[in-house]
Amino acid sequence: MQQIQLDTARTGSYLILDTLAKLGVETIFGYPGGAVLPLYEAIFHYKNIRHILARHEQGAVHAAEGYAKSSGRIGVVVVTSGPGATNAITGIADAMGDSVPLLVFSGQVATPGIGKDAFQEADIIGITTPITKYNYQIRHTEDIPRIITEAIHIATTGRPGPVVIDVPKDIQERMVEAHHDPTVHLPSYQPTVEPNGLQVKKILHQLTLSKKPVLLAGGGINYADANQELIAFAERYQIPVVSTLLGLGAMPIEHDLSLGMGGMHGSYASNMALTEADFILNIGARFDDRLTGRVNSFAVDMTVAHVDVDPAEIGKVIKTDIPVVGDAKKTLEMLLRFDQVETDFKEWTAHVLDNKRRAPFAYDEDKNFVKPQEVIEIIGQLTDGQAIIVTDVGQHQMWTAQYYPFKNARQLITSGGMGTMGFGIPAAIGAKLANPDKEVILFVGDGGFQMTNQELAILNGYGIPIKVVLLNNHSLGMVRQWQESFYNEHRSHSTFDDEPNFQLLAEAYSISHYLFEEPASIREDLQVILEDKPMLIEVSISNREHVLPMVPSGKANHEMLGVKFNA
Repeated sequence: MQQIQLDTARTGSYLILDTLAKLGVETIFGYPGGAVLPLYEAIFHYKNIRHILARHEQGAVHAAEGYAKSSGRIGVVVVTSGPGATNAITGIADAMGDSVPLLVFSGQVATPGIGKDAFQEADIIGITTPITKYNYQIRHTEDIPRIITEAIHIATTGRPGPVVIDVPKDIQERMVEAHHDPTVHLPSYQPTVEPNGLQVKKILHQLTLSKKPVLLAGGGINYADANQELIAFAERYQIPVVSTLLGLGAMPIEHDLSLGMGGMHGSYASNMALTEADFILNIGARFDDRLTGRVNSFAVDMTVAHVDVDPAEIGKVIKTDIPVVGDAKKTLEMLLRFDQVETDFKEWTAHVLDNKRRAPFAYDEDKNFVKPQEVIEIIGQLTDGQAIIVTDVGQHQMWTAQYYPFKNARQLITSGGMGTMGFGIPAAIGAKLANPDKEVILFVGDGGFQMTNQELAILNGYGIPIKVVLLNNHSLGMVRQWQESFYNEHRSHSTFDDEPNFQLLAEAYSISHYLFEEPASIREDLQVILEDKPMLIEVSISNREHVLPMVPSGKANHEMLGVKFNA
């Protein structure tokens, strides 16, 4: 392998930072420990990369996820060996589930101690193999530029995902005067991004045969920056569009053809479109169970086309008639380049849009409690639907998906596949650091808030004016909802009777804080969210509120509970 001479001799730690800087990395999230002290010594002297000190390794990874999801740039994390690395596992698994490009450096004991149960040693390569796109352990300092360059290429191309690089302590300390050629040469890794033209033509041919098509927009649309192409294609053929949770923002909610989110807590119009269609064109979604409902009742007697950059997803859940392996943007561009085919979906589209008019998301008024749906609606109006919205996981996440008027790509930052509680606060921090000129608002429940609220400590230190909207029902709302609905109302360990005073917690972190409990004044109260400073807005809501409509587990999408029809 070609050796590249350095201008000056460098330690492995400086070589790591030099390589990251040359590849465009500007921000690192991390938490120091013994096995990465040489790297942190280099970070102390290095001026080209900003380091954000999290308060927990899980928080560091979620912050990097928020950074990556909201910007499209790779998120970079540094943790120490042993418990530092294992604390990062949840975030790495979350990134794998949602196709988030991450590069995670884990410190490791010195190479002579590997495999000998040295202090704070953990087999992070073995542990992370199922939850990473790839992982490395560096054994030669000269390999650092090659491995980092390969890792970032792997993490950011094809279907994005996390890559772990395990770096023994002595590798960080060793001085080298040359390094191996960092040019990427991976013959066995050649993801298909250009779709097959013949397969794409089959999609258009199927449109000519179809009477009731529906477009399913997944997270792949947002990740590929294919939003404008999706809108143009839908408008050209007047096809209604259903979004997955991660696909929200792919088409503005206010667009005439947008039906909003489908699936377990999706809209009536979306779920009926998925039920009644004769042709589903899925672009960038993986047919997860929260979307499909009972799998053997989904897409029955329908033609299914599935466009995905990851061939492993095609046919994995739903039988696919027209498989297209390729990038969502390139596929839509090709569909738009081909001559327009003759179709007539007026009757179908009118029927679907009538469902949208007849059964919008709706909730009952309550004079005793602030309605969480109203809070989200008001904030949507105050921000003109333009804020970057981050959520934790639970009821508030679904209410946000239902009621915030998303308009743009990469606007909703949430944990989809893993449903990771504790994601919210650090992810909002990462999103704001990646987008300092945009408003970042976090919706979080009291359960998830208590998992990672230590990350609030860094808001003032780094000047991060996120707005935390805590919808407090003193319970694990979604768990409680299922217990009330399907387990004889046995609220087994799903309520909190001993929560701390969150207002005093915010005070301890020197964050502006507000507690709103009055339904009559909530619109006026929420005006504070327009102020440019870190804040906690705690809103007391009922501990009996449910997310509706809902497709019960094991039911088909048309078997929704709680649908409200207009008169």
